[in-house]
Amino acid sequence: MTQILKNENLEIHVDLPNENYNFSRFDWTGKITEVKFQNISLSSVERTDCKNENFFGRGFYNEFGIDTALGFNDVEIGGWFHKIGVGLLKKDDNTYECTKKYEILPAEFKVINELNKILIICKSKNVNGYSYVLKKEIEVHENNFTIKYYLHNTGEKDIITDEYVHNFTAINKNLIGPNYLLKFPFKLKPTFFKKTVNLEEKVDIGQNEISFNGSPNEQFFFSNISGGESSNAAWELINKKNGIGISEIGSFRTHKVNLWGWKHVISPELFFNIFIKSKQSVAWTRTYTIFNVN
Repeated sequence: MTQILKNENLEIHVDLPNENYNFSRFDWTGKITEVKFQNISLSSVERTDCKNENFFGRGFYNEFGIDTALGFNDVEIGGWFHKIGVGLLKKDDNTYECTKKYEILPAEFKVINELNKILIICKSKNVNGYSYVLKKEIEVHENNFTIKYYLHNTGEKDIITDEYVHNFTAINKNLIGPNYLLKFPFKLKPTFFKKTVNLEEKVDIGQNEISFNGSPNEQFFFSNISGGESSNAAWELINKKNGIGISEIGSFRTHKVNLWGWKHVISPELFFNIFIKSKQSVAWTRTYTIFNVN
């Protein structure tokens, strides 16, 4: 049953670990499927043309290890490796692909409901020297919501990975276009982008903001838009037509920021690098604030 965190301004829908989305990519703990501000939707979906939406992302889903999952290179084909927040995945070839469907042995999950917040705990098995406990707390406040993470390395080997929230965002279900403005706290240097996909040239890159001269029918993607430099982990998206904005601020510095989108969705992604020695832990927070724009 979908859990709803709600006050007079905000409404957050959270699917429980074993509900609905059951693919091997995104973290199953605290799957935020929908966010509403004063009854206006702020969330979207990865694809509008899919037959089974439970295989794809939506809302504010997050992922650990987009490029390679934990322990993937330590096992032979046919062995099992970790996808943090999901469970064990079965290796079927020597190249990890986050969008591939893997056989899954789900981790152990526990859900604790409290007033205005939900805590979900994910406990893994110890496989190939790797194991962990992940705790994620989602809490709603007057005009913002927070996602607090705690990751403890219970295994013998170091945990080296990263985490980001995909942020499948659209305001009032408006198509992406000239009414949107996306701002960053750092200068955008296109010559330092690792990858640029802007086939229709509908995306305009400014000094520290991204705008649109039309609604893109094709997917767009820009990687490493911070140029690999350490910067404040933040972005702000404004819809001028509806007079509503949403921002994300991380409690960490980031060296990697990506941007993906399509005609129905825009996804700024702030990556958090993770390195945890055995028996150590790390904690971080993402704060999303929603506001009116005059």
